[in-house]
Amino acid sequence: MSSVASNQSNKPYEPLEYSTEDGRLRILGFWIFLGAEIVLFSCLFATYLVVHSHTAGGPTSKELYDVKEFMIETFLLLISSFTCGLGTHELRRHNAKGIIIWLIITLLLGLGFIYMEVNEFVKYATEEGATVGRSAFLSGFFVLVGTHGAHVSLGILWMTSIIIQLAKRGVTAVTARKVFIVGLYWHFLDVVWIFIFTAVYLTGMVL
Repeated sequence: MSSVASNQSNKPYEPLEYSTEDGRLRILGFWIFLGAEIVLFSCLFATYLVVHSHTAGGPTSKELYDVKEFMIETFLLLISSFTCGLGTHELRRHNAKGIIIWLIITLLLGLGFIYMEVNEFVKYATEEGATVGRSAFLSGFFVLVGTHGAHVSLGILWMTSIIIQLAKRGVTAVTARKVFIVGLYWHFLDVVWIFIFTAVYLTGMVL
């Protein structure tokens, strides 16, 4: 008996989301999906950088971008990534209530980000006449930043459904896997935004 107990105590810790073959395969599949997403955003970034100077006499990035607005957006998304990480920490403790609380906070921050971004787009269109068809630069900008915003909106809906499942079922191998995967997705969007913040907004304020 003591030998069996010793073997069990020496067994490496395995996160709940990796405890089943189905969970491991789905997580692997999601990493592959993120690889495809990297290709997608790389193409959008490349397109934007190529057409950045093609304004066709319309508003330029220097004229449009407001440092205060995109700094607030960045702050909201960075904090949401941190709170999402705290949700994953509670997952390791199998604490359903803790996961739900931190995911709800993440959702609220994400909603704040989307609200700011929609306001930004509306302001550009109504006050500056900067619409997606005005120039190649604006087409590249709206497609890149809008695609990211659409991903964040999808993440909000996805996270909401997982919170509902957690409230009903608690922490199981299935819900743990879903929490872990949506966390990967959210952190990925945060990394993409850092590139947008740098390559689009900061660079656009200078060039």
